[in-house]
Amino acid sequence: MIPPLLQAVKDLGYEQPSPIQEQAIPLVLAGRDLMAGAQTGTGKTAAFALPTLQRLAPHASTSASPARHPIRVLVLAPTRELAIQVEESFREYGKHMPLRTAIVYGGSDMNAQIAQLRRGVEILVATPGRLLDHVHNKTVMFNQVSVLILDEADRMLDMGFLPDIKRIIALLPPVRQNLLFSATFPDEIRNLTKTLLRNPAEVQVAARNAAAELVTHIVHPVPREKKREVLAYLIQTRGLKQVLVFCGTRIGANRLAHQLRANHIHADAIHGDKTQAEREAALEAFKAGKTTVLVATDVASRGLDIESLPQVINFDIPHSPEDYVHRIGRTGRAGLTGEAISLVAPEDAEALAAIEKLIKKKLDRVLVPGFASAGTVATLVSGETGESARRREPGRSRSGSQRRPEHRPQPRSEHKPQDGGAPQVPVRVSPPRAAQKSQDPIFSRPYEPGTAPAAAKLQESTAGEQAKRRERPVAALLGGLKRA
Repeated sequence: MIPPLLQAVKDLGYEQPSPIQEQAIPLVLAGRDLMAGAQTGTGKTAAFALPTLQRLAPHASTSASPARHPIRVLVLAPTRELAIQVEESFREYGKHMPLRTAIVYGGSDMNAQIAQLRRGVEILVATPGRLLDHVHNKTVMFNQVSVLILDEADRMLDMGFLPDIKRIIALLPPVRQNLLFSATFPDEIRNLTKTLLRNPAEVQVAARNAAAELVTHIVHPVPREKKREVLAYLIQTRGLKQVLVFCGTRIGANRLAHQLRANHIHADAIHGDKTQAEREAALEAFKAGKTTVLVATDVASRGLDIESLPQVINFDIPHSPEDYVHRIGRTGRAGLTGEAISLVAPEDAEALAAIEKLIKKKLDRVLVPGFASAGTVATLVSGETGESARRREPGRSRSGSQRRPEHRPQPRSEHKPQDGGAPQVPVRVSPPRAAQKSQDPIFSRPYEPGTAPAAAKLQESTAGEQAKRRERPVAALLGGLKRA
């Protein structure tokens, strides 16, 4: 490796390369197309950034002319957070080299991105959608791109970016080096490589879709309506100081963060509905320790690089087992240990079974004192799936058929008179009222736009004028009104 890169690596404190770096760096330096897979947090970014920078060293120029700094490396990432992380890595590794980097993604000022592109950059990191916006505005040129890197390619396919990726690839020079890196490698990725890569070398450090070995997995069976209470209980009783919590929806992330703040827990949410400035502010506060809990959606699970994150909690179990691998990949990084906690409701049993099948590991079930109810939750402790739990429900026979309810005589509504007295009046017992569910003060009902008083008066006056118009006699055509 050239001295400028060795100095940058030394400044960052790197001593020994990771397994993915040992295998991938020589292949990239040799100019081979590469299809590499490794566990999240094992140094995939350095595995393609360091050799790519070394191959760009002959083209490095100190000239201020934009013509001397054309785009030579294009990196595509699925999310803003991952794109920011990759661009920062390229900048840190190449800080002793006269190479320029830039990043373009949605949700930020496009004019500022255009100004940066016009100054000339050798390395461009982008999300597919915003990059195509620049293509339409003719603010980027790809005629000298020699390296294409797809990072987290499986996630880009999951998010529906495959058509955009194909459009971008069609604009690139046909002769180039293609690098495809990902934490998981489903079969769809292999189909893409048949058309994208040319005689690729394949590197698979760990088993496909494997979870990090240094992460401890814990499952807490709990009813769905008790999940928020259990989460607050775990954070407060265990004294957790930095927790990344994953929710399935954006509104769910907002609601959970609001409820945790009501329990005097410093929490914030990060998801796609927030602006980039809000997301960066929330992430920086979490990294600095000002925020105890950061509630995120799956979009944010890629690219979040938080140093020595101790815990990740799955408030909602992901629908895709591969997303579980990426979620827990935020902890247990760079040789450190981590803990992955999942709050599993009875209806999540099948999703949990799919996760265990994917990672080929039985997750430990631990009941939380005071929150484990009898019945269906207990089936999660024994590891039964949703179908087997339904077969064990009360009221079903061993054969699975529904048992008939026992016939019990109903009390008569009238009673015979006692000691010659008048017949007793039957007493009607009203059924017990169902306890009202606690309403969410913010999200209990959909948004209803209010009507301003001035608008209400205007509507009333308009309705009155229309009524008067209907009461007025209408003159006969050409004949006028008839006299009485």
